[in-house]
Amino acid sequence: MLIDEVKIKIHSGNGGKGAVAFNKNMMTLGPTGGSGGKGADIYFEGVPDIGRLDRFRYEKSLEAENGEDGRSQFRDGRDGKDLILQVPVGTEIRDLQTKEVWEITRIGERLMLVKGGRGGKGNFLFRSSKNTSPRESQPGLPGEKRKLFLELKLIADVGLIGFPNAGKSSLLNALTNAKSKVANYAFTTLEPNLGAWHDLILADIPGLIEGAHEGRGLGTKFLRHIERTSVLFHLVSSESENPFEDYKTIRRELGKYSPELLKKKELVFLSKSDEKTEKEIERAVNMLRKKKLSPLPLSILDEASMKKVERMLNEIQKEKQIS
Repeated sequence: MLIDEVKIKIHSGNGGKGAVAFNKNMMTLGPTGGSGGKGADIYFEGVPDIGRLDRFRYEKSLEAENGEDGRSQFRDGRDGKDLILQVPVGTEIRDLQTKEVWEITRIGERLMLVKGGRGGKGNFLFRSSKNTSPRESQPGLPGEKRKLFLELKLIADVGLIGFPNAGKSSLLNALTNAKSKVANYAFTTLEPNLGAWHDLILADIPGLIEGAHEGRGLGTKFLRHIERTSVLFHLVSSESENPFEDYKTIRRELGKYSPELLKKKELVFLSKSDEKTEKEIERAVNMLRKKKLSPLPLSILDEASMKKVERMLNEIQKEKQIS
C-alpha cells in the first residue's frame, strides 16, 4: 500500500553544556572547561522512490543527536550528526502550527526544517583579567521542534487516466516494464504505478470511477496525483458500449475535483483495439471524431500503434528538455 500522507514530529538536537574545569598542574593554573557541541539539524532530502514515506508509518517521532557536553583540558563536545530524512520528490511539507509550506521538487534537493541548539560556552571562554578563575559556564540551547504533515503530490511527466479496465497498466508495462498488476476488472487499483521511459516518468493513475471527486473508490486521494503531470494520456476502452460517455465521465470527475485539470494537454487513445474488428474500431473512431476528439486506436500487440505512442513520448521529451 502506498503511503502518500503522514503526520510526524521532529526535534533537532539540543546543544551540549559547557564545562567548568581547572588545570591542576603547577604553573599552569586556570580554567580549561571546553564548550558544548552543537545539536544536530534535521534535513529533508528528495529521492525518486515514491514509497519512501512508508518509513514514517511506524516512526512518528524523530529526534536528532544532541551535542556532547564540553570537558576539561579545553576539550569541546562533539557536534551532533545531522539527521537526513529522505522523502519522495513531489512531497509537500506543511507545519501544522505555523501553516508554513515547503516542497521538495528535485532529486537530491535538501531542506533544513529544524536547526540544532547551540552548544554552551565552557568556563575557559569566560576568563578575563579581572576574573582569572571563572566558575561560569553556559547550558546548551534546546533544539527546535515541529509538527509536520507530509503529503506526496506525485510528479510525473505523463499521467495515464481512464476507467480501471481501460488498459493503462498494460500500456505502462509495455512501455516501461513497470510490472504493475493487470486484470480485466472494473474496480480501482489501490496505488499509482510508475515507470520510466528514457527521461520521462509515466504514472498509471488509479482508475477513476463516477463519484471519485466525492471520495468514492478513494477517488480524491488519487486525483491529487494527477495535479502535477504535464500531459494526460486518456485511455478509452474499445470494448465500451459508449466510449464517448466513458470519456465524458472521466472528464467530469476531473473537472469537479479541479477545473485546472481540464486545461492540461490531453491525448486520447481508443485502447484494446485488437479486441474489435476493423469496422467496429473505425465506427468508434468516427463517433469520437464527431465529438471533436482525435483518438488513436491502440493495442499493445500492434507494433505500428505502439510506435506512434513512442513518437508522441519523444515529442514530450523534447519539450521537457527545451523547458
